[in-house]
Order: sequence, then structure tokens, then C-alpha cells
Amino acid sequence: MSAQRLLVLSDTHGHIPALEAVFKWAGDRSRSGGIRTTAFLGDGVSDLPLAANSTGFYCDWKLVRGNNDLDFTLPLNDVFDFCGSRFYMCHGHHNSLFSGYSTLIAAAKNLNAHAALFGHSHVPFCKTTDNILLLNPGSVGRPRSRIGATFAIIECEENEPLKVEFWEIGSRGEIEQLKDLS
Repeated sequence: MSAQRLLVLSDTHGHIPALEAVFKWAGDRSRSGGIRTTAFLGDGVSDLPLAANSTGFYCDWKLVRGNNDLDFTLPLNDVFDFCGSRFYMCHGHHNSLFSGYSTLIAAAKNLNAHAALFGHSHVPFCKTTDNILLLNPGSVGRPRSRIGATFAIIECEENEPLKVEFWEIGSRGEIEQLKDLS
């Protein structure tokens, strides 16, 4: 099986132009490498159909509810399998993120996940701890880091380590890979 790419987004908070820029990029196979699945980690779930309809970007959506989302039919956390790896996903507001990652790691381990995807802090983060890949893609709509608006791509190949790339969304909608965060 060849490598597959998972788009990981969080915290759009109504910033549709930035989300549209990501979807245009993701829909252009020559630039994105082909995206068929997106994990959205909350706080802006209602933004997704607006941006998808305006750009024509549709995929397999994996969604969880953030603390600012009103769709209470969505789960607070979920698990899914993608290209031979299992992913635990949550927004993070119920996982005591500001006092460390132990709750997040324990939740991922309890579900036999290889990675824990989370948002909430609006700051991009990637680290492997206790054999669990911890990934926060940052924020598409309200970044809280010096870097700016970001998202992540996880490249998955069966029986290979997960590879993470961070991408920045420029003020004019340009998308550039961040080499120093990957």
C-alpha cells in the first residue's frame, strides 16, 4: 500500500477565508499530494460545510466537538483507523492539557492508539511520548503562536513511522511548509 496523507485541522473559529485556502490547497493533488481524509479537532465544525461548498473540497471527515461548537450530536472524542494506524482525537479541553499530556496519553493508550490528535491551545505541537505521537496542528483561524495560522499533514504508510508536516496559511491564502516544526 502506498503512503496516504491525513489532513489535521483545528480551531477555525469562523475564519472561512483561511479554511478555504486550506481546502483549495488540499484539493489540488499536485500541491497536497492527495488528501482523502480530514481530522477536524473542534471549534469551528460549522465552518466546514461553508468552506467545502465554496471550494468543492469533500473528503472523509473525522470530527469531534470543541468547547465552542454547538453541535452536541458530535462526540467529544473519537478513535479511527487510517492506513494501518489508530488515531485518538479530541479537542483537548477535557484532557487537562495545560498541566501536561498524561491524561491524553492515557486515553490514547486505553484505545490502543498510535497517535493522539488534539487542538484547543491554538499552538502547533508535535512530540512522541510513551510511543504515542502527540499532535496539535495549531489554529487555522486564531493562532496563538509567533508562527501564525497552521495545520498539519500526517503521512502514513503501513508498517512505517508516522511523518508529520506543518503548513502555514499566509495572510493572502498562500500555503507554505514549515521546515523547522516537522
